[in-house]
Amino acid sequence: MSFDFDDEPFDPVAELPTDKLERAMALRDGLVAHCADGGIDEKVYRLLRREFMKDPTTSKLLPRFVRTNQDTGALWSYFKGYHKSWEPRRQHVRAEFVPLIDFLEFAGAPVDAIASEAFERFDASGIEEAWSRALMRRETDPAGAITAARTLLESVCKHILEDDEGNPTYGANDDLPKLYRQAAEKLNLAPSQHSEDVFKRILGSASSVVEGLGTLRNKVGDAHANSGRRPIRPASRHAALAVNMAGAMALFLIETAEAKDAN
Repeated sequence: MSFDFDDEPFDPVAELPTDKLERAMALRDGLVAHCADGGIDEKVYRLLRREFMKDPTTSKLLPRFVRTNQDTGALWSYFKGYHKSWEPRRQHVRAEFVPLIDFLEFAGAPVDAIASEAFERFDASGIEEAWSRALMRRETDPAGAITAARTLLESVCKHILEDDEGNPTYGANDDLPKLYRQAAEKLNLAPSQHSEDVFKRILGSASSVVEGLGTLRNKVGDAHANSGRRPIRPASRHAALAVNMAGAMALFLIETAEAKDAN
């Protein structure tokens, strides 16, 4: 009689991908299979559920049935009670995983990486922190993301307006539009500093974007309480727009400042 010690037992946990997006997709696909025959491995489910539950951002994006069912037996009971047929259960799982999958897929988009690299290179206090908060809150806390987006742009403008010793050359109560106007003039980005119509239009539109961000934050950001019977509540798409615009404008200012210093 001979024994083959090379054949080790299959370990589904060891076969899991390391990328967070792929791990979320593995959890989703395992639960799609679980809808029909209880097919997801218990250890895999507990591991991935605990991993995404520990992250304050992803825990809010997990389907409610994952958050409330700690083991596969409870999940199987949930799916059987949700619908007697397999396909409606599968469609339900796929739909409920969309927020988490979308967040993980798009939160690390190239534009985010480019801006993050520039903010790190700029090495100014508060800028990286504000950008990180804005990115993390786009889906889960839109009002907070809008406030962080404005803070990011304010911080960049203030840093540009500091003198060589780091002393501020702006007023303590200057708002974002005023800070931007001063920073734009220092960097030769004010519309009045250019004679070409196309540049005046582009730079004028940039000023309008900044003023819009200031207004949006005052209306729906979390720094001001929403009052009245029908308070304005921003959606994730509004937060994404604000964060993307603030990131683009901050990146433009930083790259212009770096180009000016290099000359």
